[in-house]
Formats: sequence, C-alpha cells, structure tokens
Amino acid sequence: ALRQTVPEEARTEELTDLIEWLGELVRQIDSSLLDEWERLRSPTPDGPPVRVDAAPPAPPAITANVRAFRVLVRNALFRRVELAALRRYDDLGALDADAGWDADRWAGALRPYFDLHDEIGTGPDARGPGFLIINIEPGRWALRQIFADPAGDHDWGISAEADLAASDEAGTAVLRVTAVDQL
Repeated sequence: ALRQTVPEEARTEELTDLIEWLGELVRQIDSSLLDEWERLRSPTPDGPPVRVDAAPPAPPAITANVRAFRVLVRNALFRRVELAALRRYDDLGALDADAGWDADRWAGALRPYFDLHDEIGTGPDARGPGFLIINIEPGRWALRQIFADPAGDHDWGISAEADLAASDEAGTAVLRVTAVDQL
C-alpha cells in the first residue's frame, strides 16, 4: 500500500527502508499474500490464474534483500542499546548468553561507561543509521552500534557480527556480540 500511495518525490530513505522491511517480513511469513497481491495487480490476459496444488516455494533468503536485512540488523542491535540504557542486564544476557555474554558480562562491560555517563541515548538520532557501522564481508557483516552518549563523544558501543548463513536459516538476523567497549 505504501509503495502504491506515497508519491516518489515524498519518499525518504527511512520510508524506503520501511517498505522493503515490511515486504520482506510478509515474504518470510507467508509469500502467498504477496503472490495474490501481484496477481490482483497484474491479472493474466487469459482469465483467472491456474490453481496448482503444490506446496508453496520456500521464502527467499532473508539476506537476499540487503536493505530489509540491514533494517533487521539495526533493530536487533538497537534493542540491545535500549536494554543497556535501562540497565536490564538479565534481558541482555538472555539475548546473548550463547555468545558468552551473560548478565554479569554485560554489567561488567557497561560499568565503565556508566562511570563516565549517566545515560545512553535512545532517541531518534541514536536509532539512526549514522550510529551503525556495517562492514560487509564474505559470509558475515562486521557491525559497530555506537552509543549516543550525553557528552557527544560517540566512542562507546557494541561490536557484533551478523552470520549470514545462520540468519538465512533462522529467517531473522542472527547476531553474535563480540565486544562492548570504548574505542
């Protein structure tokens, strides 16, 4: 609906990201919805489509749509920023225990940050793409989510990796935190 109703000149990068992400989300859940929409938009000239009683094809790999996958990665990392800002170490540990980042490790890594600053910003600027660095490498993305600190130093953050094969298998961004530190 957004693609059809928002004029090209009114679209922003953020809206285009949202459109791509929503499309990929629907494709991952049930691509038959999109197939039906496309059929309604472009009916066949010979009448109604032929019904085939075959299993629907598997959804495309989640990493195939780079723009939508970037949104998933950004959301996953920013969720960790929000939890860190609230000092919810148990929730962070639940997200990253498999990578060795339990609640105690998160608390220990963030203690020096909170010795310097009272808070981690979570407003619109902190969530923006300017606070996320993505280095695309074969089979993985190396990531750095920068904290919006009150002093504006932007020298603290979360380093992580996105495993592309694991993400495709899981149907969502699979991240592994590698560091929470000051550069």
